[in-house]
Amino acid sequence: MMERKRYRDFADFLGSRFDGKVQKISLHAGFTCPNRDGTIGVGGCTYCNNQTFSPDYCHTGKSITCQIDEGIAFFARKYPDMRYLAYFQAYTNTYGELEELKRKYEEALAHPGVVGIIIGTRPDCMPDDLLAYLAELSHRTFVLVEYGVESTCDETLRRINRGHDFAASADAIRRTAAAGVLVGAHLILGLPGETRAQMLDHARRMSQLPLDTLKLHQLQLIRHTRMAREYEERPQDFHLYAVDEYIDLAIDFAELLSPRIAIERFVSQSPASLLIAPNWGLKNHEFTARLLRRMRERDTWQGRLCEEGV
Repeated sequence: MMERKRYRDFADFLGSRFDGKVQKISLHAGFTCPNRDGTIGVGGCTYCNNQTFSPDYCHTGKSITCQIDEGIAFFARKYPDMRYLAYFQAYTNTYGELEELKRKYEEALAHPGVVGIIIGTRPDCMPDDLLAYLAELSHRTFVLVEYGVESTCDETLRRINRGHDFAASADAIRRTAAAGVLVGAHLILGLPGETRAQMLDHARRMSQLPLDTLKLHQLQLIRHTRMAREYEERPQDFHLYAVDEYIDLAIDFAELLSPRIAIERFVSQSPASLLIAPNWGLKNHEFTARLLRRMRERDTWQGRLCEEGV
C-alpha cells in the first residue's frame, strides 16, 4: 500500500505546472529596500543580512544573464536536462521604476534555459501598474510573487522593524491572487516575543488567504544584525529551538495549514560563518527526512486540523 503523502511540497506544486524538473536560480538584480533607504524606514529588518541567502554566483556586480549562465553551469553538471526559474531573491525586487523592472524580468525570461520567474518582495511594494504587467506576463510564462510576511502579529512586526502591518500582507496577497498571479509567502517561526499559540495562529490566518505556496523557517541569529545585538543584551527575550522541538512545532503548524497550500520548506540554512544560533548541523534534506519520520510516528498530515474558510 502506498504511504499517505504527509504534506504538499513544492515539487508537487511545480509538477502540476511543468513536465520534467525545474530548478530555481537565485539572482541579485541590484535592488535595494525601502526599509533601508529611508522611504519606509532605515536599518532594515532587525534579523536581516542578505549574505545569508546569496550563493556565490549571485552577485550584484554581474549581469542577470551572467548570473543565470553561472547558475545553470552549477546545476547542469548533475542535471543536464533541467530547466530553470529565475528567482529574483535579494532585497525588494519590485522596488524600482516600472520600465527598469520590466527590463530586468524580461532579460531573465529571454534566457533559453529559463521557463519562468519568481519575484521576492515586500507586501507594501506592489503598485497597481506593476501588478497589471505581471498579470499580463503570467499569461505567457510562469510567474510567482513571493511576499515576506514574517508574522501575522502586528506587535512582532513593529518589534522587528518590518515597516508594514499584517493587513498590508493580506491585502497584497489578495490583490495578487485576484489578478491571476501565483502568490507565495514567507514566515519566520520563533521571532522574539511570540508565544507558541501565536505562531500556530499564523497557520490559521494564512489559511484564510488565497496562497499557493508558503516558506517557513526557524529564527536564526545572524552576525552583523541588530537582532544579534539584541540577543547579546537580552538573551532571555529569545527562545532558540532545539531541532526536535522545532520539528514538533512545524508539524503542529502544518496540521492547521490548508492542504491546498504547498509548503516549499520548513527550515533555512545560513552560512556557518554568519550563523550564531541555533546550529543544528543538519542539511535541509536531512531535516525534512527527520520531520517526515516524526509525522509518521504521529500519524498526522498537513491540514488534519484545518478549518478552512477561503
